[in-house]
Amino acid sequence: MVNPPVPHTPRRATWAALLVAITFFMENLDATVIATALPQMAHDFGQNPVSLNIGISAYLLAVAVFIPLSGWVADRFGARQVFAGAIGLFSLASLLCGLAPSLELFVIARVLQGVGGALMVPVGRLVVLRMTEKQGLVKMLAVITWPGLVAPVLGPPVGGLIVTHLSWPWIFFLNIPLGLLAIAAAWWLIPNTRASEARRFDLLGFVLLASACAAWVLGLEMFGSLSSGSLGAGVVLMGAGGLLTWLSIRHCQRHAAPLLPLATLGIATFRASIVGGTLFRLSISALPFLIPLLLQVGFGLSPVDAGLLVLAIFAGNLAMKPFTTVLLRRHGFRRVLLANGVIGVGCILACLLLRPDMPWYWTALVLFIGGLSRSMQFTTYNAVGFADVPKAQMGEASTLFSMFFQLAMALGVAIAALLLRVSMWGRGAEGEMTVGDFHWALVGLALIACAGLVDAARLPGNAGEQVLRT
Repeated sequence: MVNPPVPHTPRRATWAALLVAITFFMENLDATVIATALPQMAHDFGQNPVSLNIGISAYLLAVAVFIPLSGWVADRFGARQVFAGAIGLFSLASLLCGLAPSLELFVIARVLQGVGGALMVPVGRLVVLRMTEKQGLVKMLAVITWPGLVAPVLGPPVGGLIVTHLSWPWIFFLNIPLGLLAIAAAWWLIPNTRASEARRFDLLGFVLLASACAAWVLGLEMFGSLSSGSLGAGVVLMGAGGLLTWLSIRHCQRHAAPLLPLATLGIATFRASIVGGTLFRLSISALPFLIPLLLQVGFGLSPVDAGLLVLAIFAGNLAMKPFTTVLLRRHGFRRVLLANGVIGVGCILACLLLRPDMPWYWTALVLFIGGLSRSMQFTTYNAVGFADVPKAQMGEASTLFSMFFQLAMALGVAIAALLLRVSMWGRGAEGEMTVGDFHWALVGLALIACAGLVDAARLPGNAGEQVLRT
């Protein structure tokens, strides 16, 4: 139970949601923004560009490991202090990243940045969920969600622009003024809620959950590296991740006050958002990685031309936002998830029809429609997931959701890379990828997205209807 209740208005909740959306954008942007800066950073550090991938992996790993702490820390120390402190840590770590004179210090700064990101968004989302009445849930989650969708798409071109016209440290320095403004806004907008009775810290639960997340993320990174020597290590780590996940679940079910209670998984709508939603998210999250590679490696486009075409996904994300709530209120969660899910699968398969000699506007149209569907499906899964969760359980639900969201983002890229590798092995090739390899990867992602719709089909027709009432 959260105490004390803090009076707030819908306008205050909206401003808080916008603040959380900004931090969500910062967190997801920094996961991908250095991709185009790796060659310049490698030159400055005196390293091989491939070695700089650890800068991305270290960030994703830190976020995954420390997300399980977010709910307990917010209840123990107060949401306002934790949220503002996490923004401060993220901003300070950004400064240290830009000033780092060596790869080792850069990686340490990236880990600190990941810790800040792991606490920043889940705690902020939790606050907004507690401030918002059920009828406003769809709107608030749409506000929070779309920056996280567009950040992976914008990251590489933004990084490329900064590196071209400034230098790579400015990728991180730009977070500092945003962070300072966000801290000031947090003290004004975020109520200082905390649990009336602080739970004891579940150390064993944290170790098991953090180790499981670390094993999954590292194993997925190994799978996605496409190097022959990494496959065995990836298998071992994924096996360890599965074992640690089982031990974590067993511990959380038996412990009197676990770090991560699992009671919310008994709620059908939340379970559908976690299980089916994760499968759909990972398939859709792979496209901003796979499509630019297809356009450059398969079709021979320049990075700039490929980046401009991929921005059509971003345009689709933005264009859908004004219609999300209207469509959900008219058709309901289950129908939208199924119909829009089929459209999303169709958009993945439509990429099989893309050709190098096709006019650019047809390619942009396919990606734009895919962006529309992607945005709608993400927001719908997010909203239906929290529709039936009591406010007293929002903390554990938000933490669970954040863990699976982060894993889905990493899993999508790794699965796409693995599908490419399997296709190359199947034709006995160890050299360059072909368009056919990308086609097999797209078919695999479409099948995964279809599997994600099974849980949506099992939902009742009136699932989550209380949040859609005007």
